[in-house]
Amino acid sequence: MTDQAPKRATLYRMVMPEHVCPYGLKAKHLLETQGYEVDDRWLKTRAETDAFKAEHDVKTTPQTFIDGRRVGGYDDLRRFFGKSVPDPDATSYTPVIAVFAMTALMALAVSQSIYGTPLTMHAAEWFISLSMCVLALLKLQDVERFSSMFLNYDLLARRWVPYSYVYPFAEGAAGVLMTAGVLTWLSAPVALVIGGLGAVSVFKAVYIDRREIKCACVGGSSKVPLGFVSLTENVMMVAMAVWMGAIALGLMHG
Repeated sequence: MTDQAPKRATLYRMVMPEHVCPYGLKAKHLLETQGYEVDDRWLKTRAETDAFKAEHDVKTTPQTFIDGRRVGGYDDLRRFFGKSVPDPDATSYTPVIAVFAMTALMALAVSQSIYGTPLTMHAAEWFISLSMCVLALLKLQDVERFSSMFLNYDLLARRWVPYSYVYPFAEGAAGVLMTAGVLTWLSAPVALVIGGLGAVSVFKAVYIDRREIKCACVGGSSKVPLGFVSLTENVMMVAMAVWMGAIALGLMHG
């Protein structure tokens, strides 16, 4: 029984002192994980890269060749191996899921550190307040882009544009104060107002006007569709405000 001939591929990718193409590295790794021996050919200058593109009539690198046939760039290579290629314009709940999963773990970790158990009422409170902090952080990375997306659906921001700039600061401040358990007289009303207005705005846009737009909840570059998750975020904020306010008034025990 003869050994099977090794699979070979030729990869052309940019490797310059000032730039190493990340997709070239990904293509090389993908080929190797698929059992290919890679003839890794570096394009070391812009002139070499331009000459290669002109010779093969391609617009981008890296480019992979298998059995003398050009497969194409990194996305084409993924398709060649039957792997999915993300659509950059597709909507996705992944950013929100990532935020809530991380803040839930953070809340449980803090509870474990302080109380010796992750399962406490404070953990639930911290989950919401830390989520507010992280969501505010994402918005504050580019307030201008956030405000532009926010103006697509928020009712108050449409009447008073500065609110679209104030919102992330207010959300972040309320989240920090609620996490610390201080100045509840300030944090609870702020969360109640911005959460309540947000819930009404989302409900109107999605369930009454039936609009299909993206949510600004994780910042201005979000691909998260406006809908149930966005509504839940605001309802959680309102619930936290009511709960913290009730504790401050002595109606509940924290």
